[in-house]
Amino acid sequence: MSSHLILAVNAGSSSLKLSLFILLVNRKDLKPKQEPVSLLATSSVSDIGTSNSKFSYSLATSPLPKRLDLPTSISDHAAAFEHFLRALFSDQEFLKSGYGRHEITHICHRIVHGGQFADSVIVEKSTYERLQALSDLAPLHNNRALSVIKACRDLLPNAQSIAFFDSTFHRTLLPDVYTYPISPAVANEKNLRKYGFHGFSYSFILRSVGEYLKKPTSEVCLIALHLGSGASVCAIRGGKSVNTSMGLTPLSGLPGATRSGDIDPSLIFHYTLAAGAQGVGRMSHERTRNMHITEAEKILNTEAGWKALTGTTDFHEIATSRKESHRLAFDILVDRVCQFVGGYFVQLEGRLDAVVFSGGLGENSPELRRAVIQRCACLGMDHISETMNMKVGQGEGGQGEDVIFDIGQGVRQPRTLVCKTNEELEIARQCVSKDEYWTSKDPKA
Repeated sequence: MSSHLILAVNAGSSSLKLSLFILLVNRKDLKPKQEPVSLLATSSVSDIGTSNSKFSYSLATSPLPKRLDLPTSISDHAAAFEHFLRALFSDQEFLKSGYGRHEITHICHRIVHGGQFADSVIVEKSTYERLQALSDLAPLHNNRALSVIKACRDLLPNAQSIAFFDSTFHRTLLPDVYTYPISPAVANEKNLRKYGFHGFSYSFILRSVGEYLKKPTSEVCLIALHLGSGASVCAIRGGKSVNTSMGLTPLSGLPGATRSGDIDPSLIFHYTLAAGAQGVGRMSHERTRNMHITEAEKILNTEAGWKALTGTTDFHEIATSRKESHRLAFDILVDRVCQFVGGYFVQLEGRLDAVVFSGGLGENSPELRRAVIQRCACLGMDHISETMNMKVGQGEGGQGEDVIFDIGQGVRQPRTLVCKTNEELEIARQCVSKDEYWTSKDPKA
């Protein structure tokens, strides 16, 4: 009997993360809360398309990651994916397990922007074309994911490619939350509305916190913070997203490493005025007529954020530096996070089980966690335990017992938690849960 291997693919703007799982049991025999998959291998390719590209992967059976230099031909995400397959299936340690390429039956692609897609979908030609049309809404991610999907067709032709959308988690937003105050006719024609993102992270957080609190997810109320180079906040009531900081695209909301976050929309026109025409009040239609949306998107997506303020994307350096520019960038992020936390606290009417930090910064920056909770103390949140706050990040999390960390003092509600989020595991779990992706007559399916 052949095995079912599930490959979760997470394409970033200049990175590619992959996790290979095996389906543990017959799906029909799965029990409630039973883990359906087990991790076999993980891989990461960073700085794709640059001379600094790095490739690493590790096997679940081996404690140490294997780091290999990428060949100079790794210029895009498709090439990086091909390199991963070549490295994995030439690794003698992995080959001892007896798995072959043909046993990768499901490839789960994280797609940031799903537009009007209400749920995950098998990627066929018509689906691929619809996804191409959405690329402008998430220019840093969707195109990269599509290039990997195309590579999968060539390299793993017998595997099912399935698109899983970051925006699906937020389909429960109500009209007063997702509607923009613009012409309804134009908005409907062009599907202009708030979508929200980081959905797999929030789904993983919700599931994990529910298990930690011993509450069904339908009763869990959270303010979840996914804080990384791309950052967002989500208000969850009764297991459903009721608001989130990102909107039509991932650009809105919180500032990121290179994203501006929320700004006055007209700022970009003043920002790009030709030399000699600077100054508020000097903008005119004639002076801005050559301003293209692609230029604006490039500036606000890749030339803003805390890198624009400090010259670095290293948030640890920013959080621990005494430089005035670094302190300003740190304070700006804290201020914006707290604005959303306060607003969502009101939206949830104060009925809140926990504030949860996740993502690269949320999980690894005790300085950021401390500053946010101290600023939000007036909302009644549990005070930080400095001992527990400093311990987070010293261990691994994701599929074991150390997924949730309570960093509060345990004297007040709501609780202050950190969740080691795992988007790839969540995607694999969702893949297993959907009958339509398992029509094979293989008895294990």
